[in-house]
Amino acid sequence: MVGLIYYFYHPAHYQIFPKCIFKSMTGLNCPGCGAQRATHELLHLNLKSAFAYNPLLVVSLPYAFSGLLLYQTKLKDHFPKTRQFLFGQKAIFTVLFIVLLFFIFRNL
Repeated sequence: MVGLIYYFYHPAHYQIFPKCIFKSMTGLNCPGCGAQRATHELLHLNLKSAFAYNPLLVVSLPYAFSGLLLYQTKLKDHFPKTRQFLFGQKAIFTVLFIVLLFFIFRNL
């Protein structure tokens, strides 16, 4: 249902979509800013436009999809070392570091 709303209504053109509270308070873009517009573009297979709105979202989708596969299917039993490498404690800190760098550089 939500996917259909994002498919048919562009968040930049309709007021029904929530605005970023962080951006309204600070004037800075948070790591998620542009994700709604990027989602709309991804649903229309416009990768270039989606990347322009939020590059972190676009490049993180394969990582998120692999996590979904490794945790929701029988692959978790077949590839425990891969799961640990991609989603273990070190990986979590690496992802947080990447998000922090993205936040800093998108606001320079």
